Amino acid sequence: MPKTPEEWLAHADPEKTRGTLKLFLGYAPGVGKTYSMLSEAIRRKERGEDIVVGVVESHGRARTAELIEKMDVIPRRQIDYRGVAFEEMDLDAILARRPQIVLVDELAHTNIEGSRNTKRWQDVQELLQAKIDVLSTINVQHIETVAPTVQRVTGVEIRETVPDWVIQQADEVVMADLTPEALQERMRRGDIYPVARVERSLSNFFRRGNLIALRELALQHVSKAVDKTLTSYMDSHHIRDNWAVRERVLVCISANPRARYLIARGARLADAVEGELYVLNVQDGRKSSEEEERALENNLQFATNLKASVVRVAAKSVPLAAAQLVREKRITQVIFGRSQIKGLRKYFYYYSIQRFLSDVPTVDVHIVTQPEKDEDDDE
Repeated sequence: MPKTPEEWLAHADPEKTRGTLKLFLGYAPGVGKTYSMLSEAIRRKERGEDIVVGVVESHGRARTAELIEKMDVIPRRQIDYRGVAFEEMDLDAILARRPQIVLVDELAHTNIEGSRNTKRWQDVQELLQAKIDVLSTINVQHIETVAPTVQRVTGVEIRETVPDWVIQQADEVVMADLTPEALQERMRRGDIYPVARVERSLSNFFRRGNLIALRELALQHVSKAVDKTLTSYMDSHHIRDNWAVRERVLVCISANPRARYLIARGARLADAVEGELYVLNVQDGRKSSEEEERALENNLQFATNLKASVVRVAAKSVPLAAAQLVREKRITQVIFGRSQIKGLRKYFYYYSIQRFLSDVPTVDVHIVTQPEKDEDDDE
């Protein structure tokens, strides 16, 4: 008996086990992340999707408030704390209503004492577990591992953070972007804070240098999220070709002290192409002397100092291990060292290179002759 259209649809789109999380990322207040989230929500509502506002803050911004009025809003829960009434998102009411999608602003927010969860991102986890899709917002300074950098740059203490694993869980990350100059102009017009706070804000957190640095951090984070999405797509579609949308340089090293020269060359190349640097050492089972172990550790420490991602693997075949890493990390350029070797060793060396090339997708290979003695390198 042939399947009905509904049965075919159920087969093609099996029931999801968890809601999806879409984050609107900003680099500072006022760049438009909440406005972008609300604009998408209204479009989806007009398409017939069941979407509600769990909590969205207008911060007194008229255009944001106008968009909120066009949405179905779940009333907030009143919580009494030390004789003062506070409002928080009503998680229980949302779970009882069970919409398709809910808007949850300011993911890093700390709930008032007496709430079900300490942090709003924990509320979001419950919504996702209930198979409810979530649209949320966050500024880059509230990402846990980014917060210390922002504090050093701006001098402003970041009190509320979200663990990186929560951010990495997002199915989609959209950056609400605005140039620092345009953001400062919005500030001067009073579109972000009351006019009385403008000059103080512009001379502190909203200084142009701060905004440039924060924007760079946000762009880097979005770039990583996009790269993760591309990797997942290539893996799910079994794509072995190397789509060189971002440069990655791999340097293969041994315990030879002269390997520092290769690492330095790789670092300069990665810097020139604005790419990432990886350093690979393959443990092939041969016993190493204390001197060799010490030389290897020095090489790896040198690589770490140059901000390389160090990878150590145990494998019988160096070329095959390198080829596997190239596929996993989608490396675009590989550096091998070559000493002044002769005879049978020279034959085995070129055989290894050929074996590597036969097992990898398109990749640029650099064979660099290592100097006979260590060269001082300021890097």
